Amino acid sequence: MARITVEDCIDKFPSRFELVLVASNRARKLYTGESPTVEIDNDKNTVIALREIAEETITREQLKNDLIREYQTNTFGEDEDLNEIEDNTNEDQADTNQIASEISSEDDITEDESIEETPNETSQDNLEHSSDEEKDQG
Repeated sequence: MARITVEDCIDKFPSRFELVLVASNRARKLYTGESPTVEIDNDKNTVIALREIAEETITREQLKNDLIREYQTNTFGEDEDLNEIEDNTNEDQADTNQIASEISSEDDITEDESIEETPNETSQDNLEHSSDEEKDQG
């Protein structure tokens, strides 16, 4: 059989993009060891995938569903995983509360511990003082 191209399969899917996605996903599955539904004929996995699509040995819906399953994210199936996440969240919340209470206790300064404020001199004040001193020396 002559080599098959995307053009030979374009009538099986509404868009070229969808065809390429489905074919590449099927080729990856063949590479990982899934058995082909057509004769191999010493072809590469991409060619085998396109031949399967052209000959419709695998349904269009099955190819789409395989693609969707490939890209879906895993969800937590066991309660243990969820409980572990909740425990970590509770520990983080407790740590945050402890830090917040430590900070607020540091903010409560009694009268004996009050800090005396010293006036900050600006550079303008320094210039004025230096010019007054120069006048006194002159």
